[in-house]
Amino acid sequence: MSYEGKVALVTGGSSGIGLGIAKELASLGAKVIITGRQDAKLDAAVKEIGGATKGIKADVSDLEDLDTLYADIKAEYATLDILVANAGFGILAPLGAITEEQYDSVFDTNLKGVIFTVQKALPLMASGSAVVLIGSTASIQPGGSMSVYGATKAGLRNLARSWIEDIRGTGIRINVVSPGPIKTQSLHDYFPDDKREEIMAYLETRSTVGRLGKPEDIAKAVAFLASEDAGYINGVELIVDGGASQV
Repeated sequence: MSYEGKVALVTGGSSGIGLGIAKELASLGAKVIITGRQDAKLDAAVKEIGGATKGIKADVSDLEDLDTLYADIKAEYATLDILVANAGFGILAPLGAITEEQYDSVFDTNLKGVIFTVQKALPLMASGSAVVLIGSTASIQPGGSMSVYGATKAGLRNLARSWIEDIRGTGIRINVVSPGPIKTQSLHDYFPDDKREEIMAYLETRSTVGRLGKPEDIAKAVAFLASEDAGYINGVELIVDGGASQV
């Protein structure tokens, strides 16, 4: 599997799962562009990924940022072969304690951000291009206090189902990779200090392969679905969670 000559954009590519995906695509020969909201983290990620990687500061919930992002990509690369809509985040808030600010921020990034990230990319994408949306098993097993995050990821899964009909015949494919718990700093920071160790240990026992996932596990799944090897796969959700959601 080679991505030589391909141009790939990974939103939220400066850390965690996104960084793992960007590193994998770059290792396969792609020219990778990553986005993030913090200059220092972007610069560090570009250095870590190496190769012809480019970092562009952008907030996917800001449509002007997206316009600038795609104008830059068009000017430098002319086209976009692979789009990984990865930028997203979650909150812990039980019913009765959810605030409007929490709702707006999560939906703005996880759904509005994905919708316009993909829509604004389409003019740069030709037949044979691929979009991979990063979902979550929280769409089907959100657990307590994760209703807002889980709802956005369930919505994302249904975007893919509808979009493949909308762009039928273009030769552009759209698929979803839905991770379970992945060992990243963001997962570590997600849980309260006094419960973190207990929750992380529980999540590890849920995996039928005996460990938490790594960013590399998600990256390899994304690289496959975005490749020509997956050329007849469209609209699917590939769950990568060590079997936890299947038992």
